[in-house]
Amino acid sequence: MLGRGVDQILPCPGDPELREPYVADARSYIGLAEAANGPIPRPVAFPWPWGDALAVLDGAAPDARVINLETSITRSDTFAPGRQIHYRMNPANLPCLAAARPDVCVLANNHVLDFGRAGLAETLESLAGAGLRAAGAGANAAAARHPAAVPVDGRRRLLILSFGMPSSGIPRTWAATARHGGVHFVARPTPAAATELVARLGPEKRPGDLAVASVHWGSNWGYEVSGDQIAFAHTLIDGGVDVVHGHSAHHPRPLEVYRGKLVLHGCGDFIDDYEGITGFERYRDDLRPLYLASLEPDTGRLHELRIALFQAHRMRLRYAGPDDCRWLAALLDRIGNGFRPCAVSAAEAALTLRPAPAAA
Repeated sequence: MLGRGVDQILPCPGDPELREPYVADARSYIGLAEAANGPIPRPVAFPWPWGDALAVLDGAAPDARVINLETSITRSDTFAPGRQIHYRMNPANLPCLAAARPDVCVLANNHVLDFGRAGLAETLESLAGAGLRAAGAGANAAAARHPAAVPVDGRRRLLILSFGMPSSGIPRTWAATARHGGVHFVARPTPAAATELVARLGPEKRPGDLAVASVHWGSNWGYEVSGDQIAFAHTLIDGGVDVVHGHSAHHPRPLEVYRGKLVLHGCGDFIDDYEGITGFERYRDDLRPLYLASLEPDTGRLHELRIALFQAHRMRLRYAGPDDCRWLAALLDRIGNGFRPCAVSAAEAALTLRPAPAAA
């Protein structure tokens, strides 16, 4: 979420106007972060918000980097009606996004149309102009539904299918249609909807390809995952998806191994301007996990999941402390399913999860 307060500390801040019930200026969120953790220099360099995460990404050298980009990239001042929160980043600040070198930005979320369809069109144009792939939103339904494809090792591809649900706050009116732009909208997590998605993905998937279903769903807080969502994720896996990448909640939700495949029901936030906002401290939303999944190339089965853990501090990601790593490990051991107990490397601020042996 590189908009709002984060946008305001970057070299090219956009208009700070907000129309929130209690906040009228995006710079107020900088003040909250500074009150919590100290002064933030302004302007910061474009890589600043990523902090220590960039070195971890470079060291891991993943074959593909997939992020949920939950902001409109626009100069528009046409606020979408009927919404209390609006996120926008000045297109001139796109080098901040590019600093992490994402291979795919998934856009089917509840903020990408915060400045209407014109704002979405500018977002898509800005990403394309920067050479960044997008999935989950487009100029029409066909474009929004089309998966992004990332070449891997010269002969394989990673396919990213992005879609969102109303449980995350996406209005039904944001759905892309044959005549106008919007997001890839799925009304409910039903087996029929999952079957339709994998049927749509099937013709795109070549031998050797791996597929990720990236879904924006669920509420902002809490560890509860509905049975319908679990069944939906399992149906996706049964149909040929290799990883379910769930997001929306501001903290990690349960993760599981199902038939050897990784299901992340909710990844939590990574970059935002929530630092200093109080009320949900028990969920430790100041902790920001980076998920590094290693898959078996021929089967898509999970070999290992490494989670590098960071903490938001002065609107920058810094390595989390040993106690933070142990706290998250205990949480994931409690709410996760299908893994051996987490191995913690406090020195590296990282957790490692491996699939448990299959039941006899």
